[in-house]
Amino acid sequence: MLLATALNVLVVMTVVLIHYEALIRLSGFLARTRPRHRVRLLVTVLGVLVAHAVEVWVFALVYYGMHRADGWGHFQGNFDGSLMDSVYFSFTTFTTLGFGDIEPLGTVRFLTGIEGLTGLVLITWSASYLFVEMQRHWAFRYGASDTGADS
Repeated sequence: MLLATALNVLVVMTVVLIHYEALIRLSGFLARTRPRHRVRLLVTVLGVLVAHAVEVWVFALVYYGMHRADGWGHFQGNFDGSLMDSVYFSFTTFTTLGFGDIEPLGTVRFLTGIEGLTGLVLITWSASYLFVEMQRHWAFRYGASDTGADS
């Protein structure tokens, strides 16, 4: 149980660090290049999506390894043990969509719970970041009175 907790903490720390670095680097890139506002929003959305995809893959690689190793549990249902099934499971868990066609059994269940919570927090963080970027765009392009800031 201690090893599973340590693994969970390590994975969560890794994806949070990835997310933080992605947003910091994205902000720096946008500040240096100063793209047009529409391009800025497009780059921001795509950058955030790439960050989330990388984070999902981190969890998927851990699931894949846990499934193949003894003592960590396994998956049942529509799961053939492939890396792509691990990625699919990770995407549905990270987004809290959870189709339910793959069920984790054993110690691996703890990571699935923490992935759902982590995904929720990171997606919310991204939504906040995107909101601030869009607010900057609207305030610049339309003026503060049109954004609702004065009302």
